[in-house]
Amino acid sequence: MSDDIRVGIIGAGYISSWHADAIRATPGARLAAVCDNSATAAQSFAMGYGIDAFTSLDDMLGAGAVDAVHITTPPHLHHSIALKCIDAGLHVLVEKPVALSGTEAAGIKAAAQSKGVAFTPGHNFLGIPSYQRLKSALSGGRLGRISTAEITWAFPLDPLRAGPYGIWLMRDTRNLILELGPHLFAFAQDLFGPIEVLHLETSKPVSLPGGGTRPQCFRIMARAGDVDLMLTLSLVETHDDRSLTLRGSSAMARLDYANDTLIFAAPNTSDLVLNPLRLELSQAVAHLREGVRNATRQLVSLNQKSPYGLSFRGLCAEFYNALHEKRPISPGFSGESAANVMQTIDTAIALLPPETKARKPRGKPKPDTVVIGGTGFIGRALTRRLVDRGHDVRVLSRGKTGPFDDIANHVETVGVSLSDEAALARAMQGIKYVYNLARSLDDTWEAALENDVGTALRIARAAQTAGVERLVYTGTIASYDMSDPDVTITETTDFGPLEQRNIYARSKAECERRLMDMHRSDGLPLVIARPAIVVGQGGPLQHWGIGRWHGAGAVKIWGRGRNILPFVLIDDCADALVRMIETPEAVGESFNLSGEPMLSARDYFDAIHCELGARIKVSSGPLWIFYAADALKFTLKTRLLRRKGLSRPSFTDWKSRAHFSPFDNTKAKRLLGWQPERDRAAFVDKAITRANLLGF
Repeated sequence: MSDDIRVGIIGAGYISSWHADAIRATPGARLAAVCDNSATAAQSFAMGYGIDAFTSLDDMLGAGAVDAVHITTPPHLHHSIALKCIDAGLHVLVEKPVALSGTEAAGIKAAAQSKGVAFTPGHNFLGIPSYQRLKSALSGGRLGRISTAEITWAFPLDPLRAGPYGIWLMRDTRNLILELGPHLFAFAQDLFGPIEVLHLETSKPVSLPGGGTRPQCFRIMARAGDVDLMLTLSLVETHDDRSLTLRGSSAMARLDYANDTLIFAAPNTSDLVLNPLRLELSQAVAHLREGVRNATRQLVSLNQKSPYGLSFRGLCAEFYNALHEKRPISPGFSGESAANVMQTIDTAIALLPPETKARKPRGKPKPDTVVIGGTGFIGRALTRRLVDRGHDVRVLSRGKTGPFDDIANHVETVGVSLSDEAALARAMQGIKYVYNLARSLDDTWEAALENDVGTALRIARAAQTAGVERLVYTGTIASYDMSDPDVTITETTDFGPLEQRNIYARSKAECERRLMDMHRSDGLPLVIARPAIVVGQGGPLQHWGIGRWHGAGAVKIWGRGRNILPFVLIDDCADALVRMIETPEAVGESFNLSGEPMLSARDYFDAIHCELGARIKVSSGPLWIFYAADALKFTLKTRLLRRKGLSRPSFTDWKSRAHFSPFDNTKAKRLLGWQPERDRAAFVDKAITRANLLGF
């Protein structure tokens, strides 16, 4: 234990948990600390892993708490943080892209060499077991001499069609290549050496809210020695094909690096009749072998060894083994490789066609309304509807950019932490109306109380301090028990027992309860909105309110899918939210925003087939099976993996996901004058035909 390398993670976002789990699975490495500017994020992460939390990099470095760091912040921060950590004598593993240019990457490499510390890029897919088997086959001559290689990343990128649009990834076309290109170029660099980029073309542009477009497909022709390369990025709603295909003189190999499978195709010496049979049988046996291997490994490991998880374990194993053995890190994970990959990406980016950006209108907004969560699906539509109704809007976000360039004279985006009550109150000074559309995704009830309930109360107190005239809070219909088809739900329907509900449903209900207490005791001018299953332009194809998705082409719906679902169009939802600040009688009331009864889940997917020509594979999901599987996972996580604070939803909760209970939307129509779409053909046109669900 004393010889373990103490590791800190800088940045407590989504990808950090994959690094944390891989570090904990690596002998000789010990996860010791996390650092994030957000105290809530840092403390929540630290609590889950039993480590120290820091909100300042200087504090973590000054404490001498770690010997190495994994940098998992947004990419534009990588370079400066890496240099600071290297200067402090720490080994650094930097998530891809390691920097924003080859020059910056070379600077990190040079600094690490000067200090005598290790620098490794997060080229995690080089760490999967099947890739190591491919390299062995290649070096052993099994494929012969390689003539061509195709490296593909075909995987939907939701932010291109549904946001959020203010994140680093979406700010510029080049960021898409910077983010995803390292996966492809790292393979090519490791297998074949220096790469010469010959040509780049883009296609399938998507229009962004606020103006401008982004291509969703990139094709790059390149060469490495005698090997011709075709690299493809396809980010529309597509079948998942993240693969590497090598064609050699003796055989062909196809690596599916997302699923950790490797299949070879080679000629055999049978006669003309048996030759094709043997060829196909060999492929079938290979696929069966790969499938059984992966399924067994994941079952035995309780899904701790998924292909993606294994890729990070392979990355960490190489990094820390090299440090302990005091040997150079293998070429694919070296600082030299990181610099070469980024320099190659620079060349590709230089070939991008010129980008036309929307011209911002002149004029400074004079906001009377604050929207928290304004860059999300509902928030974007709400903000635009508010502007249409004559309001100027201040959108509160962790970032300072948003998808409103075309109406920048009416909308400003301000970076405010939702954990800073004083800053929230300052941002609401002079504001009449506040919308709280914020939500958190928590694994434990304790985290939800802090991140969701605590945030809702801070926003409410700040609104009272600022003298806001109306606070609209968005809850969810998921808080209701929707398991009984004979019970019609209205705003007077009680949520029922919540202790065995899913964390999200329970947390939103608790937010409502406490906010209503503030309304009754302190006069908080509160209105509660509960959007149903919101669909339409800007929304995702893979909506989890309908079922459990398995890629863009398959979904297991909750239940049999024959009951009518409470869909509501995004435009109708935004209209109702605006009416809540225009209607004095709305204060102290709650409204279920469910549209007119239209479609079942199966009707919805039939309409997608009819309107878009895409037949999505739909299967029924018996709810008792979902419940039983969840119960087994809960037992394994709590008994074997010793995880604490987890929630186990009841069978009623699982039945509620099928939305068996119908909704009565009379109250919203009567009190707000709301008129959701009534015509089925018009609904389908807005929800599906013109919603750009597939991205092209």
